Amino acid sequence: MRLLKSHPILGLANSYMIDSPQPASLSYMWNFGSLLGVCLVIQIITGITLAMHYTPNIDLAFISVEHIMRDVHYGWLIRYLHANTASFFFIFVYLHIARGLYYGSYRSPRVLLWSIGVIILVLMMATAFLGYVLPYGQMSLWGATVITNLLSAIPWIGTDFVQFVWGGFSVNNATLNRFFSLHYLLPFILAALAAMHLLALHEHGSSNPLGLSGNTDRLPFHPYFTFKDLVTVFLFLLVLGVMVFYAPNYLGHSDNYIPANPMQTPASIVPEWYLLPFYAILRSIPNKLLGVVAMLASLLILLAMPIVDTSRVRGSQFRPLMRFSFWTFVACFFILMFIGSQHVESPYVEIGATATAYYFAWFLVVVPTIGIIENTLMDIALAEETSSQVISQKTPAPLLQSVV
Repeated sequence: MRLLKSHPILGLANSYMIDSPQPASLSYMWNFGSLLGVCLVIQIITGITLAMHYTPNIDLAFISVEHIMRDVHYGWLIRYLHANTASFFFIFVYLHIARGLYYGSYRSPRVLLWSIGVIILVLMMATAFLGYVLPYGQMSLWGATVITNLLSAIPWIGTDFVQFVWGGFSVNNATLNRFFSLHYLLPFILAALAAMHLLALHEHGSSNPLGLSGNTDRLPFHPYFTFKDLVTVFLFLLVLGVMVFYAPNYLGHSDNYIPANPMQTPASIVPEWYLLPFYAILRSIPNKLLGVVAMLASLLILLAMPIVDTSRVRGSQFRPLMRFSFWTFVACFFILMFIGSQHVESPYVEIGATATAYYFAWFLVVVPTIGIIENTLMDIALAEETSSQVISQKTPAPLLQSVV
């Protein structure tokens, strides 16, 4: 034990994973960080293994993926683990963000922690999109064509910039090589950002379900929270195993098992399910440039939460209005996810536009307004309580008894 504390490297691990004091009231909602760490490790290990057999060439990419699935020992298992863990990665990150929004984890002194988390989310989405292109099926090719074409909305330099990204006049070998290189590189940048995220967390410690300072009642991370984390880790591995062995393609798209054909456009071009809400926001705005700006803003607006939340109370657990608005926001997110998977036709266009408007209104109007209302009601209640105390102090005891 003395070595754990005195050794420069082991001492750092000890301060983070053994002796780190955590609020005793932490619930299972605080386990998503460890689950995301497990997902990242699985993705890096399986990704490196797949890269050893993948060929980033438009004529050979699809065949190399089939080679992995059919000829490489346990290649099918590695690929299905990689594909399905990516989906679980986003499930956990969305739950992690939802927990942060509900319990006010973005508020001071954890603004830096929240900001790094938002950057990780944006980078995750970029990495996932690049990976979606690599199998070079129909949805890979046309998804890459549609999404990269959005860059042409940049004024003056848009068309030239798209051709620079492509390395030609359409998605070709150069595009696939670049996407493969970036897809291989970005997870290591994600790992570095995750380490920064942990450093920022360690600076002020975890928040807690009560929204109060946890300094009065803390427990060491080990064994209390290591075993609590292991419960959800083993549960995740069990569910992942069921998905990989019994429904490996359930969260994927069947069109990606058709080799890419630039002469045949699919009936509907959609990204992976976890990008659908932001794809719906993009499509809900008729103007191409404004649609791209709105899609980026829908992610970056999370950075504004520490500013727009004006309430004096942290979190939503003791705020009925905020709690109700939070669940309407969650419903709006799922509506956008559904709309993103549908064809661009009525009534989906109108529903998508309404849901997009509410998505931004929640951050810019609903949250600040609820904060102002709550603060005003608190001020009124405090003023009434203060005035009643002053009256009771000034009123003589016999007179007060007669009044009672």
